[in-house]
Amino acid sequence: MAVLDRLEPREVFRFFEELSAIPHGSGNTGAVSRWCADFARARGLEYHQDALNNIIIIKEAAPGYERAEPIILQGHLDMVCEKVPGCRKDMAAEGLELAVDGDQILACGTTLGGDDGIAVAMMLAALDAKDLPHPRLEAVFTVDEEIGMLGAAALDVSPLRGRRLLNLDSEAEGVFTVGCAGGNTTRCVLPVRRTEGCGETLRVTVSGLAGGHSGQEIGRGRANAVQLMGRALLAMSRAAELRLVSVDGGLKDNAIPREASALVRVSDGRAASAAAEELAAALKNEYRAADPDIRLTAEPAETARTPMDADSTRRCVCFLACAPNGVEAMSTEIPGLVQTSLNLGILTTGEAELSASFCVRSSIDTQKEMLSRRLECLTGQLGGQVERSGEYGAWEYRPDSPLRELMAAVYREQYGAEPKIETIHAGVECGLFAAKLPGLDCVSIGPDLTDIHTPRERLSISSTARVWRFVKEVLRRAQ
Repeated sequence: MAVLDRLEPREVFRFFEELSAIPHGSGNTGAVSRWCADFARARGLEYHQDALNNIIIIKEAAPGYERAEPIILQGHLDMVCEKVPGCRKDMAAEGLELAVDGDQILACGTTLGGDDGIAVAMMLAALDAKDLPHPRLEAVFTVDEEIGMLGAAALDVSPLRGRRLLNLDSEAEGVFTVGCAGGNTTRCVLPVRRTEGCGETLRVTVSGLAGGHSGQEIGRGRANAVQLMGRALLAMSRAAELRLVSVDGGLKDNAIPREASALVRVSDGRAASAAAEELAAALKNEYRAADPDIRLTAEPAETARTPMDADSTRRCVCFLACAPNGVEAMSTEIPGLVQTSLNLGILTTGEAELSASFCVRSSIDTQKEMLSRRLECLTGQLGGQVERSGEYGAWEYRPDSPLRELMAAVYREQYGAEPKIETIHAGVECGLFAAKLPGLDCVSIGPDLTDIHTPRERLSISSTARVWRFVKEVLRRAQ
């Protein structure tokens, strides 16, 4: 039974609910891309679909708009898939369980995928509308944005005629995003050796953190579970001889890890546990405002896995304790804007290696390069190697923007206020499109979304209605 069928705007929430029934996590976008292609075929619309599952759907101009410059509408099909502990939903095979709580839409036990499902829904509603005045619409649905904007990087833009792009991947109503940081994924790999060792086995767990988007929330002082695990292992290794068995945490390099766990062998379980308990009290104090529910525990456990040798343990603990993480520099030109940061988002332990994946961001490319080089230097000193991928440049602010001025005029009329114009410390696909489409005039907007990339994610119903009304008016005036 439909959950959103009585919500307004129905034409938008209809598509959002259909999308939510289709698994569409990053790397799993085949079904949702086919759904978009079926939509285009059923309406006789031109479409272009590539091997990565990117899809462009084109709707020719409404009568009277034939000479207007086209508008590109853009959003991404993939979502971050995270669950609360104990949730058994297979997000690779099952749709979301939507619910309504007052003015909020949520997904029970999982991320909602409002980032960027609401963009997909609005774009399809615009393409489906029979009475909406508009220029030629070129709707671009990209994939794998959440794991490095891979779809946008590979997209063939030759079908696009427009040089005005309305991106719908923002999460704050009334904010026009007009620039963003560049970034990359830097993966550090340390080789490890294993050998039999005796001692007590403990399971160390960091949990209860707020997490969040590693661009938008990186400046809010929230704890990173993987970084704190490095502190815990260092503290415990100073209290007792410690051998690392495994350490893992985080699911996405662009999400601040909420949990991390490790298995260790220690010569003195009581002393190691006491060190963890002492650090837990310190962390409660340090993060009492940003992460009040933080928990660090060390409890007896069992494992048949062979621990790392002493040298491998030392190198891994050193890396986790010393690797930079969080805000590195604030902008001196834009008050309150994080200029440069990195997030240790994914940590895994294999039989012969430890792998740490960082999301590196900066609005200044030389500082982004500097951070990756620092990681390369640290990793190299500890006997490891670094791999870089998903490189993208910054999207620079455009002083002269007719699209921004049009949108600001519509906003003033509909809201009776001025929009907030800002650049952000997060990667958005506009930067890649700006590089591919010279002269591109681009603005990013969206309805209110909170706690994206976490199971607490919520989408405002009333905000969605207002933004949809705004988008329709911008299209009507885009002559």
